[in-house]
Amino acid sequence: LGLTPYMVGRSHECDYPTEVTDLPICTSARLNATRSSAQIDADVQALLKAALGIYDIQLELLKQLQPTHIVTQDQCDVCAVTFADVEKAVTSLMEPHPQVISLQPNTLQEVWTDIERVASQVNVDPKPALNSLQQRVDACRQKTQGIAEADRPTVAAIEWIDPLMGGGNWVPELISLAGGQNLFGIVGHHSPYLAWENLLEADPDVIIVMPCGFDLDRTRQDMKEAIATHPQWQQLTAVKRDRLYLTDGNAYFNRPGPRLVDSLEILTEILHPDLFMPKYKTIGWERFAG
Repeated sequence: LGLTPYMVGRSHECDYPTEVTDLPICTSARLNATRSSAQIDADVQALLKAALGIYDIQLELLKQLQPTHIVTQDQCDVCAVTFADVEKAVTSLMEPHPQVISLQPNTLQEVWTDIERVASQVNVDPKPALNSLQQRVDACRQKTQGIAEADRPTVAAIEWIDPLMGGGNWVPELISLAGGQNLFGIVGHHSPYLAWENLLEADPDVIIVMPCGFDLDRTRQDMKEAIATHPQWQQLTAVKRDRLYLTDGNAYFNRPGPRLVDSLEILTEILHPDLFMPKYKTIGWERFAG
């Protein structure tokens, strides 16, 4: 929306576009992200069970920055500061309180609606941005809509490696638009835990790994450990046929914003390389090399 010059702070996770990385960081995590996937999941569940927030707000910094608007989210308590914590923090700030814009998208259309909501609150026209994004979505749809059902590979999106989780929310929608048949997760619903029996029985043609919050390097590291410690991976057709792919989930698939269109384009490159040029290969995705 062209509002980057007006930003005064960010969360500890916000790193795009790159110029925002110089802004003051207004949140922090109670988790150690260097731990294993299994340990991180256990830590998250323990914090949630104890009714403790996973993230903290730097209240004194917020008071210094004096923002007029705070954009937050109420989509996932595991992914960012909770809406309740933001509301509590705002009440302690000096008058006039900043306006809180809370986003809760679970589908592509809801992401577009959220862009419109932010634009309306700050008196900016969202149409140029939304039209550009929709044109790119339509370009992918036009190329894949004629693909016969038999030529649409079955796809397992893996949003967490240990324990296994399937891709939810907008991911099943993206897979369908990219010309695949999604196996796990329901459009608009949170990512489901999977049992190994589920994955082995479905035996997908393609597996795309997109762990929440992990970049390509971290995903590669965790996937190598998973392959070494869980022999079930070697039983899967996608692994045998060299159709196991790793992605930068943190930059693309995990965040409900404009780069979900990039994520769609990544999926089309992976699923139908004969129709799409590999624009994101090695940057946003790679074939797992073992």
